Amino acid sequence: MMYFIEFFLVCFVISLVGVACNPSPYFGAGSLVVAAGLGCGVLILLGGSFVSLVLLLIYLGGMLVVFAYSVALASDPFPESWGNLGGYLISYVFLMVFLVFMFGEGEFISLGVNGMDSWGLSVVRVDLSGVSLLYYLGGGGLLICGWALLLTLFVVLELTRGLVRGSLRVV
Repeated sequence: MMYFIEFFLVCFVISLVGVACNPSPYFGAGSLVVAAGLGCGVLILLGGSFVSLVLLLIYLGGMLVVFAYSVALASDPFPESWGNLGGYLISYVFLMVFLVFMFGEGEFISLGVNGMDSWGLSVVRVDLSGVSLLYYLGGGGLLICGWALLLTLFVVLELTRGLVRGSLRVV
């Protein structure tokens, strides 16, 4: 199990490197979505399935707005790709780390992290006990976050349409 967690963490770091050295906003937003998925995968492997699901849905909702904004402002007909020496070097390092994890000899250093599990005779997992609190006490916060994301989406669409009359024109 620790090998999967270490593999996901290495992939997470590589995707964050992809965010930092992106040649085009398309690839930067894509790398950020992959990083969010891998981070939630690490949380799932540690036992926090509900926390990772909520984090993934909220984070990818915000990333939809960022991706729409970056694509609308970057009007490159032919965006640059990662076909240079740096991209090949990152791919080579990723392949070597994968091969060491799969076929390497010896023990790796454990991260020393305990996952979430149920307590004693309880059959309810620790992270699932927060569902009732999320919808009872946190329901207003969820509604505010949803409305804020929707408002941000409309603001981005209004800012990026420019002088062209869109579907919101006065008749």
